[in-house]
Amino acid sequence: MIAILTGDIIGSGNYSSGTWLPILKTYFSNLGDAPHDWEVYRGDEFQLKIPSEQALRTAIYIKALLRSIKGLDARMGIGLGDETFTGTGISESNGPAYQRSGRVFEGLKEAKVNLALASGKVFFDDTLNLMLRLALDFMDDWSPVSAEIVVLALDNPHASQTEMAQWLNIQQSAVSQRQKRARLDLVLQLLDYYTKTLKEING
Repeated sequence: MIAILTGDIIGSGNYSSGTWLPILKTYFSNLGDAPHDWEVYRGDEFQLKIPSEQALRTAIYIKALLRSIKGLDARMGIGLGDETFTGTGISESNGPAYQRSGRVFEGLKEAKVNLALASGKVFFDDTLNLMLRLALDFMDDWSPVSAEIVVLALDNPHASQTEMAQWLNIQQSAVSQRQKRARLDLVLQLLDYYTKTLKEING
């Protein structure tokens, strides 16, 4: 089982692509090779192939990465499933994961939601999407400072608040406040739930 992440950049018209595109491409390059594993097309749309267990973490990371630039965000649909045809690039490949990702992504604007997933497992999808809607209630409001602390925490899962304070050149108490404002504890619990539940449904 793989995950296909289809997304676009909210607010991209407010900035030149030079503001956010190199950051996004650098992150994608750490995950795989273009155009086989990822592509940015039509200026501000992207598609990414990753292992299914990394899908939600990657989507939240992309969101935090973009929200660390004031006025930017991402709208993303995650499709879980198989790849039945591998083309020369991700845009030519196909399978249930691709189809689900595309369908979910197409429905996001109408649903007025910025992140959703589809795996073909109804209970899993319904539960996760409800949890995502609740989490988006605060994730959609992350300030650049809150988003930055989420990126840092996901990049360095074992780092202490003291270490983060040194990297950011702020007080440890300020790191604690930023993590609370970002609701980092809930983000990590959501990711933990996703990983455990995915293992169960995959048997």
